Amino acid sequence: MPQPDTYNKTFFHPFTSVETDGIVLPSRFNNPFYYQPHPLCILAADKLKKHVKEHTEWADEVERGKMFGVLIAKDPNGNIGFLAAFSGILCGSNYHPYFVPPIYDLQKPDGYFPKEEKNISEINKRITLLETSGTLQQKEEEYKSALLREHCTLQAKRQYIKELKLRRDNLRIKATLSEEEKASLIKESQHQKAELKRLRDSLKEASEKAREQLQELTNEIERLKKERKQRSALLQQWLFEQFVMLNAIGESKDLIDIFKNETCPTPPAGAGECCAPKLLQHAYLHHLNPLCMAEFWMGASPKNEVRRHGDFYPSCVSKCKPILRHMLKGLDVEENQQMLRMEATASKMRIIYEDQWICAVDKPAGMLSVPARDDAPSVYSKIRQIKPELDGSTLMVHRLDMDTSGVLLLSKDKDTHKILQEQFVRHKVKKKYIAMLEGIVDTDRGIIDLPLSPNHEDR
Repeated sequence: MPQPDTYNKTFFHPFTSVETDGIVLPSRFNNPFYYQPHPLCILAADKLKKHVKEHTEWADEVERGKMFGVLIAKDPNGNIGFLAAFSGILCGSNYHPYFVPPIYDLQKPDGYFPKEEKNISEINKRITLLETSGTLQQKEEEYKSALLREHCTLQAKRQYIKELKLRRDNLRIKATLSEEEKASLIKESQHQKAELKRLRDSLKEASEKAREQLQELTNEIERLKKERKQRSALLQQWLFEQFVMLNAIGESKDLIDIFKNETCPTPPAGAGECCAPKLLQHAYLHHLNPLCMAEFWMGASPKNEVRRHGDFYPSCVSKCKPILRHMLKGLDVEENQQMLRMEATASKMRIIYEDQWICAVDKPAGMLSVPARDDAPSVYSKIRQIKPELDGSTLMVHRLDMDTSGVLLLSKDKDTHKILQEQFVRHKVKKKYIAMLEGIVDTDRGIIDLPLSPNHEDR
């Protein structure tokens, strides 16, 4: 690690005493997956938002949507300030003076990654050229034509030989033939068979030549695809090894090592390029003491989830959870209160009926029916713990929303699962819901005919 005096101070933005007056420093580092942003994080985020708005050249990209992050830290001299980061790249670059640098620079011009990526790109171009230039289609048509010509020509020849044979058979039946005439008919038959063989061999040779030419081309395409796959896999492996992540007690692990015991041991694309790992890595490298952090969204919401401009969000689970599990080691991190509540709620789940075919579970409100992307307990995971002998693929018949309490039916075998699902599909199962309403209801009966939707201001 570099010594404190080698630290580039342009990435550390100290607060003034006026800005921090009256703000109490956090006693523990916040859990990045469940937190309320600390006042210092809000202050840093406001400064970062202002900085982003001042750079009009970033406006289009930011407007399309981007995650930013801040890390509050104490420098070796006791000054309180913050680091800033963006997820991925910004306007085609990993480097901008206000932000911490990447953990590994994919875009380094003279680096191995862009050179090998260029080689793979050249292979892609060669494959595309071979597949779309017309030569492949031409060779395919030539082979098809050769096969068709072989089939039709031989069929016609066999029909002609069959007719000649029928003529010879009729001569043998209807006429008294001399030995010389009989020999002539035999010779004619032998000649036709030999001629058919020569024709078959000639046509076979032509179609085989067309097949070989096509095979030579397809073999080259397959060879290039195999080379592309191998080089891509090796490059990806090499890249994961370059992302060496630090933690608070000085340990270092690359992404391969971090993800090796996960359900999916291959790190997802973009792992290590999110805000949180960048911020922590820079703090550890330069002997900063991390105090708390926060990530916020700017711009339009992505299509696959709801995100509001300016709002704070937890770190992503799929990319960052394994990484942060390692990088936060050595810090006094707050518990995930949401997870603790969900685990406490899950402990209230109970089986209310069971026989050899089904199991009925009383699911409490606040418990998932099936596993989510994180490690939150669910009815499925709890039952699998209680009854590991059951087949997980045919266990869940239906679901209830997390905040809905009620009875879940589970099947114990494949046949029961199929029967129960058919009953749900055909609406043979009767359901009854009871809703708890807030406020004064004017009547004891009525119909709600307005659409129900989540409140994005208060999830």
